[in-house]
Amino acid sequence: MTPPLTDETPALDAGVTSAQLSDSLDSIGLRDRVVAATVQSQTRGARIAGVARTVRFEPETRPAVEAYGDPHPYDTFIEFMDGVEPGEVIVVSTGGDPSTAYWGELFSAAAIGRGGVGVICDSFTRDRSKIDALRFPVFSAGTRPIDFRARMVITGHQVPVVFGGVRISPGDLVLGDDDGIVVAPLDRLGEVVEVANARAATESAVLEELLSGSTIGEVWKKYRTL
Repeated sequence: MTPPLTDETPALDAGVTSAQLSDSLDSIGLRDRVVAATVQSQTRGARIAGVARTVRFEPETRPAVEAYGDPHPYDTFIEFMDGVEPGEVIVVSTGGDPSTAYWGELFSAAAIGRGGVGVICDSFTRDRSKIDALRFPVFSAGTRPIDFRARMVITGHQVPVVFGGVRISPGDLVLGDDDGIVVAPLDRLGEVVEVANARAATESAVLEELLSGSTIGEVWKKYRTL
């Protein structure tokens, strides 16, 4: 379950799916909150739900030899990762850069140790089999073995980013499963969670009645939910 941001903010029920959250956002006028389908779970059946912790990468502008000789190539990412809080989803925004991988086994282990609940990356990740062994949810555009060192640099963290066509700000709710990734804005979080929890409960009732023989027309008239 997603930890509440305040004592008044309800927690998202563990059974809420990305489809239910997307429908709930539609119902309150928050459309286009679904990340592009190029970003998918790298392990079937994985689910993440938590608050966004963002980091933004852009291309390295220094010559490759100079950039690779930098004695502190990972300092900014280390600082970012050392600040991960329990319940956070790490959001790695690269503008969809296809040149390198941005995440692997050791960053996954660090996230687990800090209480992170998953990572979404709009480019590539690596170490898939090792991350699978850690059972850490990773959503990305696929896998590639190349390191980002001397190719890409961090230009901001804990800042708003555009990720798969969706603007994600620190603290937004991120929910990912086999259907994709949905993002709910922090400033409407309480309302969104209440609507999504109610929708999930209603769909459970609809499912039970359909399995018991009710028609789709009957349950639609009763629940107005399909």
